[in-house]
Amino acid sequence: MKKILFILCLLTVVTESFSQDSAVVFNPKRQVKLEGGSNFRDLGGYPAANKKHVKWGHIFRSADVSKLTDNDLTTLTNLQLATVCDLRGPDELKSNPDRLPAGVNYINLPAGSEKVQSGLNYAILNRDSLMNSFYANTTFLKAKYKPMFEQLLVLPNDKSLMFHCTAGKDRTGMGAALILSALGVDKKYIVADYAATNVFWKDTREKMLQAMAKNDAAMAAMKPMLAANPNYINTFFNTIDKQYGSMDNFLEKEMELDKEDIKKLKKLYLE
Repeated sequence: MKKILFILCLLTVVTESFSQDSAVVFNPKRQVKLEGGSNFRDLGGYPAANKKHVKWGHIFRSADVSKLTDNDLTTLTNLQLATVCDLRGPDELKSNPDRLPAGVNYINLPAGSEKVQSGLNYAILNRDSLMNSFYANTTFLKAKYKPMFEQLLVLPNDKSLMFHCTAGKDRTGMGAALILSALGVDKKYIVADYAATNVFWKDTREKMLQAMAKNDAAMAAMKPMLAANPNYINTFFNTIDKQYGSMDNFLEKEMELDKEDIKKLKKLYLE
């Protein structure tokens, strides 16, 4: 009987913990609804050390923003958007250039990572292996994300920064993981924020899969690649730990964030 009660109590604790974490990730303030965009969301509200939280309204992540409407531009202007870091490559930019409010500081940071999915052979592709290889590749991280941290360090207190790729999943997910790690957010929230793309980008993902309905090989290949599998972002964390010893070491050596920089980031973006 005691054993049964213990198990019931344990299940209650786990369920309550899950509910609390889910409430943090899917806070009503998280999503910024746009007419011509998706997966645009605020990184605010996540718990950090010393009972601090990431400030709302300062750091945003998104998918493609090439089809924003005039109303969307007004929304971004009201968010005090000052800087956009576009993590896509030249081909993506050429076919779908960003549509942003006038005066926004636009920075393109491709760093070669966009080539990871070029030349796919759908017949022989091991999708999980490909994605895990992408998340285990640290060669492009400094060139891609260091400038983003540089922008965060000089961003005025009353302004905001947004970073994005095409789906707002992989390249954007890595960027979010690095920023939240630098701010001292627990890994469980970072992984949950990553996986939330499966909810915030769901409609767009379904449309893309429907467009492939007549090509079974393409659909089979792309379906897992269009999902935010927590295993992928965990591969990212595990690779950094293996190669650098810890995320803190990585941020110091590759992002060149010293203790004063980390202190400044926390002062700017935690409350």
